[in-house]
Amino acid sequence: MMTDKQFNKWFSAILMGLMVVVIAITTVFKLQQPDARVLMLLIAALGSVMGVASTVLSANGIIWTFIFGILDVTFCCIVAADNQIWGNFALHLFYFLPMQFVGIWQWKKRGAQGSKSEVKARRFTGKQWLIMVASVLAGLAAVYFILVQIKLRTVGADFDRAQVFFDAAVTTFNIAGQILMSLAFYEQWYLWILVNISSIFLWGGTMLSSAASSYTVVMFIKYCFYLVNSINGLRIWYKLSKQ
Repeated sequence: MMTDKQFNKWFSAILMGLMVVVIAITTVFKLQQPDARVLMLLIAALGSVMGVASTVLSANGIIWTFIFGILDVTFCCIVAADNQIWGNFALHLFYFLPMQFVGIWQWKKRGAQGSKSEVKARRFTGKQWLIMVASVLAGLAAVYFILVQIKLRTVGADFDRAQVFFDAAVTTFNIAGQILMSLAFYEQWYLWILVNISSIFLWGGTMLSSAASSYTVVMFIKYCFYLVNSINGLRIWYKLSKQ
């Protein structure tokens, strides 16, 4: 009978393999289109693979997640800037990138060493739950207001407010999720699930409304894989936090 660790290894390997295959097929298909932007397609594809590797390692509590995370964040900055999704761009460059190094430091303090040992996870108290929910809701409202003001000053009143909301949601949930990830809290995975659902809507809307940005389909696919992995991460970290 397959053990839990064996299942996690097979699940991770299959998820990575499927991601590489899907991204390769999508990229080759998009490269055949006359409006294809080769460099951006390749950047989005490579960043997506790095990102999936990072999230798979994170779900398994392996500290190497942050090395692949540094690469993923760098590529995400380029893609977000090219699409003028400025909340997402600022999040990755000024917060997500330096937090990778904070995560390495914190996980080492909690027992994660290379690929052999998993991080020691922990859980929220009732008070910490209240603080997180209140902070996330307040942050979401503040980020949405800021992004709306930026849009009003740059493109006028004619813009998609739903896309701005999902941009704000991705930004806010990512900030909170990264803090919990760095401190090795199990509850981070609830936020990553929200991040991935919001990102699917964000990049799905961008893909449908911006025909010139053919590579956005790669970003959409990436976050679909992220969502599957985050659900598995919730299951794994539940057990890690019980230990």
